[in-house]
Amino acid sequence: MRGNRIFEKARAWLPLMPLLLLLAATYWLNQQVLPLPQVRSQQRHDVDYYVDNFSAVTLGTQGQPRFTLSAEKMWHYPDDDSTHLQMPKLTSLYANRPPTITSAQAGTISSKGDDVYLRYEVSVLRPAGDGIGEQRFTTDYLHLIPDRDWAETDQPVVMTNQYNVIRAVGMELDNKARTAKLLSRVRATHEPAPR
Repeated sequence: MRGNRIFEKARAWLPLMPLLLLLAATYWLNQQVLPLPQVRSQQRHDVDYYVDNFSAVTLGTQGQPRFTLSAEKMWHYPDDDSTHLQMPKLTSLYANRPPTITSAQAGTISSKGDDVYLRYEVSVLRPAGDGIGEQRFTTDYLHLIPDRDWAETDQPVVMTNQYNVIRAVGMELDNKARTAKLLSRVRATHEPAPR
C-alpha cells in the first residue's frame, strides 16, 4: 500500500522529469562557457619619460600667466599616472602684488594635475605687500591646490616675519586672501627673524 503511494507520487512528477533534466543540462552548459576569471597583469613601476630642467606656465581665464612650476627633474610612472619632481618651485603670480614662491626638495603631482604634494624642506615665501610684511612658512609636507591658491599641512610648521617666530602643528594657507590659520599647539616668540 505504502509502495503504491510512493509510485503514484513519482508518476505524477514523471512529466516534469524532461524539463528538470533540460534545466540541469542548461546550467551545466552555462558553467562550461563562462569566461575564465581575468588575472590582472603585474604592471611594472617603470618611468616612461623624464624631463630635466622642467618649466611650465599655467594661464588664467584672461590668458595672463597664473603660476609657474619648475623643477630640476620631472619623471612620470604610467602604471599609477604619478608625476614626481626633484627640487620643485611653484610661483603664484598676481597682477597687483609680488609673487608667492613655494619650494621643496621633492614633490608629486596628482594624475589630473589639480594637486601638488611637496615634501622635505618645504618653504613658502610671501613678499611684503598690501600693508603686510614679508612672511615665510617652513614645514616638511605641504598639500597645494594651485587653482585655489590654497595650501595645507598637518605637520609641524614654523612661520616667521620681521618680528615673530611662530611654531604650530597644522596650517591652512590662503594665498589669495593672504591669511594663515595655524591649527594646533601654537607657540610664538617675539624676536627678529633671521635674515
